[in-house]
Amino acid sequence: MPRFYLPDTLARDTFIALPDASAHHAARVLRLSVGDAVTLFNGRGGEWAGHIHHIGKRAVEVHVAAWQDVERETPLRITLAQGISSGERMDYTLQKAVELGVHAIQPVACVRSVVKLSGERADKRRNHWQNLVIAACEQCGRNRVPEVADIAALPAWLAQPVTAPLKLMFAPDAQHTLHALPRPGGDVTVLAGPEGGFAADEYSAAFTAGFIPVRLGPRVLRTETAALAALSAMQTLWGDL
Repeated sequence: MPRFYLPDTLARDTFIALPDASAHHAARVLRLSVGDAVTLFNGRGGEWAGHIHHIGKRAVEVHVAAWQDVERETPLRITLAQGISSGERMDYTLQKAVELGVHAIQPVACVRSVVKLSGERADKRRNHWQNLVIAACEQCGRNRVPEVADIAALPAWLAQPVTAPLKLMFAPDAQHTLHALPRPGGDVTVLAGPEGGFAADEYSAAFTAGFIPVRLGPRVLRTETAALAALSAMQTLWGDL
């Protein structure tokens, strides 16, 4: 069932035009026809059944039918603070993190981040990541869209209070492993480094801020693998896998 995100208020027995990108995807990529069933969601919970009412040269109109009280969110609320990595690596990490149920995403600029972003470039990249997250929700069935926060320098972000009861960061030589930790009693914040890992002062600052170093087995994982391996493990240990 094709799914489309619309941030607008949805109501039963109304007609609504898909956004331009969604309309193009529906008509030119999926090649949907009038009468084809679709699902709509606006990120506020639940989803709406509908069908294609009209397809024009540049517009696709959907008839909104019944609301369905469907949620696919995990009970484990995880915020992923991800060190910015280059190009497709960052995209892949965020896309799969959404599929694995991450609640929110905080991109952090680290000393060893290959990509340096600021100003207009940072805003454009953040918008790109948010759109990627929306597309991942459309694909995986989630009806609530994780927010991608503005890019923050790691020291500045660590200086802010992080209220999650459990705060983790990845370190290949750490003493703790995930399965040795008790089940968290609330939210979890996970800090993952960029391609080159954390610099020594970044590691020390995170430790001082209350982040517990954990290792993900005896092998060194790439940046696009570490967070996803940890999310999968946490969902298996404490979540809904």
